[in-house]
Amino acid sequence: MAAPVPQEELPILEAVINIRNRLTVLKKDRGEYIKASDVNSLYQAVVKQVTKLNGVRDDNTTYNNRLDTTLADVFSLLSLFYLTIGKTRDTPATYCQIASMRQILNHMNESAVYNESDLAPFRRRLGELRQIVQRETEDVKHPKALVKLLERQLNECDSIVRSLEESLSVLSVELIPIHQRLVTIRRQLVALAAKEGLQKAELKPLQEELRKIDSTRVDGKFLGPGGVVPASQAICSSLLEECFDISQEIKAHEDSKNVASSLKPIYDRLSEIRAELESLVLTHRWSLRETDLWNYSLSLQEIDRMRIDGKFLDSEGNRPSGQYVLLYLLRRCYGLIYRLLSSSEPVSEELMPIANKLSTVKKCLNEVFKYGGPFNPRDLYPYQLALFQIDSMRVDGRFIGVDGSIPEGQGILMAHLNECHELVEMVSSPDL
Repeated sequence: MAAPVPQEELPILEAVINIRNRLTVLKKDRGEYIKASDVNSLYQAVVKQVTKLNGVRDDNTTYNNRLDTTLADVFSLLSLFYLTIGKTRDTPATYCQIASMRQILNHMNESAVYNESDLAPFRRRLGELRQIVQRETEDVKHPKALVKLLERQLNECDSIVRSLEESLSVLSVELIPIHQRLVTIRRQLVALAAKEGLQKAELKPLQEELRKIDSTRVDGKFLGPGGVVPASQAICSSLLEECFDISQEIKAHEDSKNVASSLKPIYDRLSEIRAELESLVLTHRWSLRETDLWNYSLSLQEIDRMRIDGKFLDSEGNRPSGQYVLLYLLRRCYGLIYRLLSSSEPVSEELMPIANKLSTVKKCLNEVFKYGGPFNPRDLYPYQLALFQIDSMRVDGRFIGVDGSIPEGQGILMAHLNECHELVEMVSSPDL
């Protein structure tokens, strides 16, 4: 339970709530592009309140009241706004990515289903985010309070990854292949459980493989060369038993669509969120405004908080069937959000239509180039016209925003534009 807000922090809380409301209004406004100046002014307002807060708090005490949760909301929203305006390599933009990563890592830790190849991308991405934070610390572009907050969150993620890596390090060399295969089978099983219209033909080979792995045990133990019993039996044995449990649950609830009626509303909501996020993964270049991910994150956090001791309960306090399916969908949604955040390009929302048009022209020219030539001016007219239209948008060599500002992504757009011009010259060359 959150602690009460002290009297001296109440004015700060009121100001932070006001900032959150302004961010929410700005997020909902689809009538015009988000301006970097608006985001920056709100960021400066937050910095001002954080500075005041640091003045009334003790650095050595951990706080958790309504002000802290409201600040977390504000930083998450601001982080998404930074991604929307293309400032993906600014320190505030890392906040939501770190938070998303921590959610996934916590779920991996809870499920105990992962291998080294799963952890490697997180380790690599944490290093990249830490470089961004450290670089801007050296440039003194952001307040120490924000940098300290992000470093603490990065350290927490590092700690979880280290813990997961250490749990794998106790795995005997002889058992690594079995463990990796069991991790893969478990993922296939939970994915199968979440599918509509399950087919027995897909489940049967997985069950047979589990029985085959089980048959290699002697007196319940996996043996190494020469009949030696390797260490870390419990990891593989518990994973094998869990795979059998999931396969049995899938089989038993095949006709009832895998999920108990009491959990059906949660299942339907998670399925809806997953479908929308998967659609965004395919179309994000054209349709995603990063701030849209805020509502999905809130919905997932609300669903996650319904769990008690890691399980969803019904009104009578029982644990209905379908737990694996819901956890699979929940983790899948978290993974999709992280994927969308990680793939955000350093191009302002205002310049994304131009970036997308250039990307399309470049793909078309590359296809034309594959077929060989030469091509006459008439053949290349549509591409030259498109490039001329884009070129004519520039003022003094730059793409200007509606408010006269210079949006993020100038270098990327110019690189694409120059590449397109070079491709036009190449396909029009008589030597092609």
